[in-house]
Amino acid sequence: REEKIALTAQMKKEMELQWSELRDKEKAGREKEIQLNLLIVKNQEAERGFDGRRRDFEENEKKVVAQKNKYEGLVVEEIKKLETISSYTAEEAKEAIKTQVIDSARLEASKEVKKIEEAAKNNAESEARKIIAMAVQRLASDHVAEITVSVVELPNDEIKGRIIGREGRNIRALEKCTGIDLIIDDTPGAVVLSGFDPIRREIARRALEKLTLDGRIHPSRIEEVVEKCKKEVNQSIIQSGEQAVMDVGIEGIHPDMVKLLGRLKYRTSYTQNVLQHVKEVAWVCGGMAAELGLDVQLAKRAGLLHDIGKAVDRQTDGTHTQLGVEIATRYGENKIIVNAIAAHHEDVEAESIYAVLVTAGDTISASRPGARREMLETYVKRMSKLEEIGDSFEGVEKTFAIQAGREVRIVVIPGGISDEKASLLAKDVAKRIEKEVTYPGEIKITVVRESRYVEVAR
Repeated sequence: REEKIALTAQMKKEMELQWSELRDKEKAGREKEIQLNLLIVKNQEAERGFDGRRRDFEENEKKVVAQKNKYEGLVVEEIKKLETISSYTAEEAKEAIKTQVIDSARLEASKEVKKIEEAAKNNAESEARKIIAMAVQRLASDHVAEITVSVVELPNDEIKGRIIGREGRNIRALEKCTGIDLIIDDTPGAVVLSGFDPIRREIARRALEKLTLDGRIHPSRIEEVVEKCKKEVNQSIIQSGEQAVMDVGIEGIHPDMVKLLGRLKYRTSYTQNVLQHVKEVAWVCGGMAAELGLDVQLAKRAGLLHDIGKAVDRQTDGTHTQLGVEIATRYGENKIIVNAIAAHHEDVEAESIYAVLVTAGDTISASRPGARREMLETYVKRMSKLEEIGDSFEGVEKTFAIQAGREVRIVVIPGGISDEKASLLAKDVAKRIEKEVTYPGEIKITVVRESRYVEVAR
């Protein structure tokens, strides 16, 4: 019985607790209902206010449309009156005003462009000089152009007869094995080697020196020595490529590309040794990359490989940039390197800052004093072409190519060209030169506009 009483009390307690919870929930529900009703009322009031504002807006819109139509009618009437007074139609007046505005805008734009260009040029030149100066200071290189040696000194003139051999068999054998022409004339103590392939010329030079020192000169001995010299030159090519990679301080270049780099030792461009040139470009690019906070190794790699196509351009059709791109792609170089090779003569657009660095480094190495020389005929043709381009523009009185073609000075007719147009003329001439003339480095265009007034006192 006590258990029943306790159970009943417990159940009663639980029921009271549940009733209490239900009352609380009911109270909360009533409060939410009240809040919801308040929100509904507010929403209805807001909706009524919105309807009122919408009606006001529609009425205002109607008024605006009416005013617009009224003013458009007035404008049409005024235009008709103006056409009657001025004897110009609306289209003719528009065209006259348009022409005047365009001419004025062009003049103002030319002035602003000139100001902006001068400011940008001053800032850019200052920063560029600083970066290039810091990079070039790190470069230590001989400032003497390399001239290919094609003369082999002989111990005495008597050995010339032995080099020629009976009925010329020795000289024919040597020329056949090496692919190089031997010129034996009255020059005392020397034989001249003539050939376009510098590697063959080097093989012939080494072979001839060995044969003259040994004294045994006959066709079979010539073939034996030439084969030996070919192996020596091939080994020298590999060693030169490896040394170049070590000098620049980069890793991971394919062995075949290292060998191609070595071939550049026997390749010249305007008498500048190409292997030395690519090393210089790599060092300059690395220096500029360091100053700009870029990847120095990537910049050096792009500089070292930019002329790799010159190692095979004598045996394969195509420009050295096209061949360089093919070689770099074949041996797995990344897209930045490939683009730097393709863009270093601006044949394609530069896709990265590294391509721009290579172009700059190539120009610096090629343009430094003593680096390159060119044939007189090519030089004269370029100078004539520069003057011809300048003279072809309207308003030009005379053009002078000065400072070995590094500057073009254009004298214009003062009455024919204004100061603003002179700036545009310099830009147009520069574009024509970039398109039509091949030249190392850069060419400065100077337009001279001078007015002179002369009176005689009697």
